[in-house]
Amino acid sequence: MFATLSDRLADTFKNLRGKGRLSEADIDATAREIRIALLEADVALPVVKEFVGAVKERARGEEVSGALNPAQQIVKIVNEELVNILGGETRRLRYAKNGPTVIMLAGLQGAGKTTLAAKLALWLKEQGKTPLLVACDLQRPNAVNQLQVNGERVGVPVFAPEPGNTGGIEHGGDPVGVARASIEEAKRKLHDVVIVDTAGRLGVDAELMQQAADIRDAVQPDEVLFVVDAMIGQDAVTTAQAFLEGVGYDAVVLTKLDGDARGGAALSIASITGKPVMFASNGEKLTDFDLFHPDRMASRILDMGDVLTLIEQAEKTFDAEQAMKAAEKLSGRGGEFTLVDFLEQMQQVRKLGSMSKIMGMLPGMGQFRDQLENFDDREIDRIQAIIYSMTPAERINPKMIDGSRRQRIAKGCGRTVTEVNQLVDRFFEARKMMTQLAKGGGMPGMPGMPGMPGMGGGKGRKPKQQPKKGKGGKRVSGNPAKAAQAEKAAKEKAASAGANPFGAPGGDEVDYEKAAAELNLPKDFSKFLK
Repeated sequence: MFATLSDRLADTFKNLRGKGRLSEADIDATAREIRIALLEADVALPVVKEFVGAVKERARGEEVSGALNPAQQIVKIVNEELVNILGGETRRLRYAKNGPTVIMLAGLQGAGKTTLAAKLALWLKEQGKTPLLVACDLQRPNAVNQLQVNGERVGVPVFAPEPGNTGGIEHGGDPVGVARASIEEAKRKLHDVVIVDTAGRLGVDAELMQQAADIRDAVQPDEVLFVVDAMIGQDAVTTAQAFLEGVGYDAVVLTKLDGDARGGAALSIASITGKPVMFASNGEKLTDFDLFHPDRMASRILDMGDVLTLIEQAEKTFDAEQAMKAAEKLSGRGGEFTLVDFLEQMQQVRKLGSMSKIMGMLPGMGQFRDQLENFDDREIDRIQAIIYSMTPAERINPKMIDGSRRQRIAKGCGRTVTEVNQLVDRFFEARKMMTQLAKGGGMPGMPGMPGMPGMGGGKGRKPKQQPKKGKGGKRVSGNPAKAAQAEKAAKEKAASAGANPFGAPGGDEVDYEKAAAELNLPKDFSKFLK
């Protein structure tokens, strides 16, 4: 969504690189480019003025003039100001001390409230809560049925005593009465969170706005969340102000953050209304929903990545035991890493979402945006098809896959022999590289590349390699060439000194009885030595 803004800001910062000192003209030019970038992203004009003014004021101060790298300092200032206009800190839900926590959703029709209600219910369920969905949207056709279907998908019960508008047939009903009755239902069935889905409005509808206010008064919600489509641009601010005056709300939820619109609404609402963004929905799946972190969003906009979110998603998705087994195999302690393990790891990564979304969370990936957008996730399906066409023995030992086997595998999965060859060759290369890294060595084929700290497979690994000890306790060089040379010299020295046939250097006395005792021979073995 913020691709255009991110690209413009990146180009702006490129012009500052290499400058040891920023002149007044440099600061003005940078501020002008930032202003244009924000306006093109549909950020509200008052927010743009405030943002650019804050950046210019700080850029002229001591923190930039005294910095060793002024360009990086400007990026730091822009990042901090972005975090400020996005709300500053992460806003979390307030739960009621007694009785069920009531969360009411309000917003325009088409903003995605009904789907978001199910997403929120699933998120709360994962937090250990027992939510109840309430169908108070009796205006939109089949809204009640849609909520029931989504509730069933996420495994959350739906309270829907009124059928609402079904297929254009108006059944009437009292949404305020449904909302009031839902609280008693939640108490009776011991639900600790109630999510009330209200009717959407087409623009600023006074009648429906009053209905939302009546529902709010009836259930006394602990949180009123304003659901807004992040793709509607400048109109988002107008709508947010109207809802704030007509109904009032505590926080904002952004939907459709995965869209290709310019996304200025996300940067404007928190600053204009003074209400923070609490949640963000960034996909069609019911799991594409999480808390909104202003600092992480600012990092994404500045192409600094969002590694924390990626780690959190991986922790929720990956099987820790399975990952540990794979790590042990790569370090050489749990057998050899096979195509079976490779397939399992690939399926775990698949659960995180599309590869373009995963890679987009890594720092500096903005320059590869076109390649990421063109990445075909079906490539993973093709790799799975090739591996599934192999026999169990071939997956465990890919070295046995010869020419005839590769032809059979290619026919079995409908791919070419070349694709099978590429998969097998890449697997061996990847396994070699990952094994090297897991053991703390350097990158294969890259001399002089140090091992990655913390990746050592051995226990108690020392940061600096100590010289190895040879026979007799003498220290041996870690350099293989020097070690071989030293060993050769030692052998020549021993030969010149007259080595005896028992392996002891010439001139040294050998305790043969002690040596025989150390062999731990059977008691009756002595008769064979006579």
